[in-house]
Amino acid sequence: MAHVFVTGGSGFIGQVLVRRLLGAGHSVAALVRSEASAAKVSALGAEPVRGELTDPFTWRDNVAGHDVVFHLAAETDVTADRERHELVTVRGTQAAVDAARYAGVPRFVHCGSEAALLAGAPLVNVDETAPLRPDSDAAYSATKAVAEKIVLDANTLGFATVSIRPRFVWGPGSFLVEGLAAAAKAGGFAWIDGGRHTTDVTFVENAVEGLVLGWQRGRPGQAYFITDRHRVTLREFLESQFEIYGVDVPIPEMDAETAAAEMPVPARWFLGQQCTLRTDKAVIDLGYEPVVDHTAGLDAVRESVGLSRA
Repeated sequence: MAHVFVTGGSGFIGQVLVRRLLGAGHSVAALVRSEASAAKVSALGAEPVRGELTDPFTWRDNVAGHDVVFHLAAETDVTADRERHELVTVRGTQAAVDAARYAGVPRFVHCGSEAALLAGAPLVNVDETAPLRPDSDAAYSATKAVAEKIVLDANTLGFATVSIRPRFVWGPGSFLVEGLAAAAKAGGFAWIDGGRHTTDVTFVENAVEGLVLGWQRGRPGQAYFITDRHRVTLREFLESQFEIYGVDVPIPEMDAETAAAEMPVPARWFLGQQCTLRTDKAVIDLGYEPVVDHTAGLDAVRESVGLSRA
């Protein structure tokens, strides 16, 4: 049994990770800042640790004695201003690294994103040699790049760091898909250039599989793309989910020029460009294979939405 510390444990991916770790017999403590988050963590069976992410002095003593830190906390609202992204994603990551090193934790696993490579051009069949883009015009992308660099640069003998990069994490309770469905119902969503570009996506259980394998097998100082290894057409993928979420209104189309004028980055990059990622490195180094296939993932979403409406 290992002792595991998690930041972001009350979030979408974090809750699935905590359940996975507890189910494997590990003990889990998770950083929380609110009563609501503490209640979620406690309900899972993990120990909530009260503290402020960006102030490691408020929680670093609680990290001592753990075997690994999983760092999932970040600003996920792409419309937030740069100051907010800098505070939560950059300063929060530096604080988590500092706390783990201070406590003598030997392993640190960061939940990164392909967004750290986005600066305007599509990602087409890229691998982990593609450069991070801290110079991106999008605050979300730039700060994710800076955060990953902080993690990987911290790798030293006795403090092994790994970054796992899932793309478009979906599944039951996905705030991203639920948000897009709500926007579509309200008339605030459009297909950019028809939405028929190819993309990789990652079911939440597959993202968690990548994180766990990153802990167990990841080479220190390395990053790994994790996907469903089942490429989809964005429009068909989202239409299947919109049907589950009860979107029954016509969705308009928008050309790229109009999207550039009306939509913020990186939202238009995320929804309007091809994004295909190679996972060879994760397969070879980690032994990664998806644990949930596409059809089973859609069934899980369908079941969760049905239960929520019952």
